[in-house]
Formats: sequence, C-alpha cells, structure tokens
Amino acid sequence: MTDVFDCRVAFAEELTALARADERIVAVCNDSVGSSNLVAFAAEFPDRMINVGIAEQDMVGVGAGLALSGYIPFVCGAAPFLTGRALEQIKADVAYSHAPVVLCGMSPGMAYGELGPTHHSIEDLSWLRAIAGLGIVVPADPAETRAAVRWAAGAATPVFLRVGRFKVPEVTDSFTFGRAGLLRSGSDVTVVATGTMVSRALQAADEAAAEGVSVRVLNMSTIAPLDHAAILAAARETGAIVTAEEATLTGGLGAAVASVVVSSDSLVPMRMLGVPREFAPTGSTAFLLEHFGLTATDIRAAAVSLARAHA
Repeated sequence: MTDVFDCRVAFAEELTALARADERIVAVCNDSVGSSNLVAFAAEFPDRMINVGIAEQDMVGVGAGLALSGYIPFVCGAAPFLTGRALEQIKADVAYSHAPVVLCGMSPGMAYGELGPTHHSIEDLSWLRAIAGLGIVVPADPAETRAAVRWAAGAATPVFLRVGRFKVPEVTDSFTFGRAGLLRSGSDVTVVATGTMVSRALQAADEAAAEGVSVRVLNMSTIAPLDHAAILAAARETGAIVTAEEATLTGGLGAAVASVVVSSDSLVPMRMLGVPREFAPTGSTAFLLEHFGLTATDIRAAAVSLARAHA
C-alpha cells in the first residue's frame, strides 16, 4: 500500500525550521493552534505565536500590519473561515495594500467532511481568483508543501496557500511558483489537476494506459498566476483537456483553464470535474470525493471518453 501523508504536518515542520533561522517569521491564528498543527511552533516560539481568538477579520488585519512592519506573517486558519469571514480584509488589507502576508487556508476543500457545508471550503479558489495581486498556491503533496512554504517566506508578495488535511501520497519533486509541473507525458488527452486530485490523476493515467489512451498529467499547483503556456501546449499537443479540483466548478481551476483555451487559437474539447454549484452534503471526505465523481476511476473515465471522442 502506498504511504499517505497530512500536508499540514509538512507545513508546520517547515515553518518551524524557517523560524529558527529568521526571527521575522511569526504565526497568527484564530484559536486554531491545534488544527493548524502549530503546537510545536507555539512551544518553541511563544512570543511569535499570536492567537487572536475566533476573529478572522482581526487576524488578517493583524497579519497585514505585521507584514508592513517588516515581519513575515503566516496567517493560519481553517480555510472556510479564513477566506469566507475575512474576504474584505484579504482584498483591502493584504492584496490592495501589497502587504506580503502568507495566508494559510488549512483543511480546505471537503476535508472537514462530517462537519458539513459550513466547514467545507469549496468556494475559496473562486472568490480569491477574483482578487488582483494575490497569488494562489495549492500544493499536491508534503514535498511541494514544504517547497511552497520556503518560497512564500522569501517571496515578499501576498499569497494564499491551500494546505490540505486529506492524506495524499508523495508525487512531486519540485515547485516553481507560476509554473505547472509535468508529472506524466501523454499525447491523447491532458488532465490538469490541483491539490488532492493530482495523485488521483496520476493513478487515472496509469489506468487509462491499460486501455490504450496516453494521458498527460499537469500539476497546476499555482492557480494564480496561471501557467498559460503549459495549458496551450497541452491543448495543441494532446487535443483535449480534463480538469480536476476539490472545489466548486463555478470559477475555480476548470473555469480558469477554460478561459485560457477559449481565448486562444487552440480550441479543444474539455471536461471539468469538481463540485457543481451546490452545497456539498455531510459525510467523510472519501465519501464526498466519490459522491462528486472525483476518484481516479472517474478521472480515467472522463479522460478516456474525451480522448476517444476526438480521435
């Protein structure tokens, strides 16, 4: 059985290691020290762990103030509350003010499955994509999470890190902000995946190969800015694109990729896999991913069908 890992652990370990070397690094949270995996950080750096309580708008404002005062704040909270409750502060205090805050959305997507729609964070990619000047990064595994944390600490730019809770296997070996990672070559169809869907896309590609379909897999870990070149190359070279995301289809990765394709001379058929415009029900994360057709089998079926349709 393939080993799987919680990306929050990699996030916390990397942040703590960076903090030992740079006294400017601070963590700000909304009474979420435990769920953000920052217990060890707080124990080692009690004066650099700022807990504002359940006050997400204040949390983002404090982070912006620290950033503009020369600190490197990692503002951590459950993704639905960080982005939903503090959207105005993310827009005005962080992005508009060019405050180099690292916003860390913990346990995004449907990771809080049994807690229901109030705790699902499936809209975050959509509404954050609409904010100018805000980078959006969705690591696919622990290694990419560590690399993204290191990059964010030195980037001096507003960025949102979507740090997954649902356990995934290691599938990457590098991270470059703004660039898609080519994890598998293919000629018949491309699957553009992000976050928890990347490992499933790779499994889907293996299954499709057994059916004679060659699937390219792109890890779109940076949602904003989007790697237009990789998308257009995929359209030209494979002739069809499937997108897969643990997020709503209304304005998320699929919509972003489609906007690139329809604005180009490389119009190709597409299929977008994700959550439709509805509230996801209550249930385990594994159940919800299956419910919305986000398994490796579903991705394989979409890729094979699309490839054969345009062959």
